Amino acid sequence: MTAAEAHIARTVVGIIGNIISGFLFLSPVPTFYEIWKKGSVEQFSPAPYLATLVNCMVWTLYGLPMVNPDNVLVLTINGSGSVVEIVYVTLFIIYSSRNKRLKVLMWLVVELLFIGVLAFVTLILVHSAKKRSAIVGTTCIVFNIMMYAAPLAVMKLVIVTKSVEYMPLSISLASFGNGVAWTTYALIQFDAFITVPNGIGTLFSVVQLILYATYYKSTMKQIAERKANKTAEVNLSQVVVGNGDQRSKTNH
Repeated sequence: MTAAEAHIARTVVGIIGNIISGFLFLSPVPTFYEIWKKGSVEQFSPAPYLATLVNCMVWTLYGLPMVNPDNVLVLTINGSGSVVEIVYVTLFIIYSSRNKRLKVLMWLVVELLFIGVLAFVTLILVHSAKKRSAIVGTTCIVFNIMMYAAPLAVMKLVIVTKSVEYMPLSISLASFGNGVAWTTYALIQFDAFITVPNGIGTLFSVVQLILYATYYKSTMKQIAERKANKTAEVNLSQVVVGNGDQRSKTNH
């Protein structure tokens, strides 16, 4: 493959990666719609969204021309992702209990301060593009792995409860596609900083999909039992109210 062909192939895969990453960033929309309807985050964890936010902000910095030239597609998708994740985190803050809200706010402030310091050190104190790329790239590896590993807490909940109700399939599928696309992108014109975290992320996503397949039936059973119990409670309350009305009429 010639350099020109490699560049075209990389651009095409990068565009596909942007599209898949876009689906990944938007995949929690149904989840947040449910949160908005119920007015509560229930047992949903803010960890994946906080991890994804800091990951996107670091990769946005990595994609800047003065840090790593010829990575505009990394810049565009992660800049967009940062905006989307800020919206999710804001909704989490609005619909969380007081204690959880304070924790989310604290982590958000820490993340913003960290990105500010990293940007200052990289863009102001370091004057070599190669050194900038190495510093931010190494940081990207750490936070990209954290983003993919963040659902581990949710995966633990899945194993304990034998339910995938709080691990949406759409997010797991989007994470898998995202990992495969960006690993391929990095291998065409080898970039270890993109290859390593996305390769590991692909493995994490595969584990999530295996868990989903394993506990899907037990999840459906739990949901059905919960609905049956609610129906029984409603019917019982109607019987109790009905008997109460009859006794009231008898006393009169």
